[in-house]
Amino acid sequence: MRVLGFFLLFAGVCAGISAVAQESPRELFVQSAASKKAALIITGPTIGSENSAKYRQLTLSLHDVLARDYGYSSEQLVLLYAGGTGIDSRVDGDADRAGIVQALAALEMSLQAGDQLAVFLLGHGTGVDDEAKFNIRGPDLNGAEFARLFDAFTRQDLVFVNTTSASYGFATALAREVAGEGRIVVSATRSSAEKFDPLFSRYLIEGLKERRADRDKNSRVSLLEAFNYAKNNVDAFYEEQGRLAAEHAGLDDNGDALFALAPAPDESDGRLAEIAFFDAAIADEASLSPERLTLKRRMQSLEREVLLLRGRKAEFLEDDYWMRLEVLLMDLARTTEDFDANASQ
Repeated sequence: MRVLGFFLLFAGVCAGISAVAQESPRELFVQSAASKKAALIITGPTIGSENSAKYRQLTLSLHDVLARDYGYSSEQLVLLYAGGTGIDSRVDGDADRAGIVQALAALEMSLQAGDQLAVFLLGHGTGVDDEAKFNIRGPDLNGAEFARLFDAFTRQDLVFVNTTSASYGFATALAREVAGEGRIVVSATRSSAEKFDPLFSRYLIEGLKERRADRDKNSRVSLLEAFNYAKNNVDAFYEEQGRLAAEHAGLDDNGDALFALAPAPDESDGRLAEIAFFDAAIADEASLSPERLTLKRRMQSLEREVLLLRGRKAEFLEDDYWMRLEVLLMDLARTTEDFDANASQ
């Protein structure tokens, strides 16, 4: 009986291991007809009329760019602003803990597995190291506290872009605490000592506007493209001014909470950010026939596979890598040719 019991136990363990091995990992940051994207903009309180006017303009510009150029509907785009809905008709609620909790509860109900949520923080940050906080109305939030508000979003891809001053400590704590795969965190600063209002948000929005950051000209902007556009323009600004840079943006997309100042697909950080696209919908998709829309989705899927393969180049033998890349590029070329041939549809 003991032998039989051991055999049954062993068989059960093996079956469990086999089942786990057969489970395919969740595809991250997939763009398809079945996936949905949403954005949450949170702008905290500011001091002085000049600062208030600046952050109001930045906030509403970001909102309008996402709606106009990236196809976010009113249900997919939530704006919380210090002071609440009386500020502007586009504001959905107050930038306090209750407003954030309420907005996330509604988003949790609307987002399914595999959907994407991008969170933008604008305004001011304070503090040092892990105690750095994002200033909101009422008690401020540190990175760990903010991460816990997203505990329910285990099946969605999350992007956090903190554009505030002294954002680094907040961002590192957030990156350590936010659970699961498919998480990307951007910090406008690399140190809590960088306390001046960053220029990063200004150039990030500029890069998103009219897809100016679209470096590879595929009519889409990835987080990596937007990050590099903003960072490069910040660096150029300080160089033209002949001043030492007062801010250094960083990105973490591998979950180690070590922010890369120069992320790239073939580095430890940058692979996910390269396939995390902002576009919720392309303006011309509504006019495409079902056949052309299917081909366009196929093109986007193949482009994604090319990017992922390129980021994993070091994992393959050279001949194997180039063979895989050739197959993908030939398939992409044929699909693009078919898409262009059906232009009249």
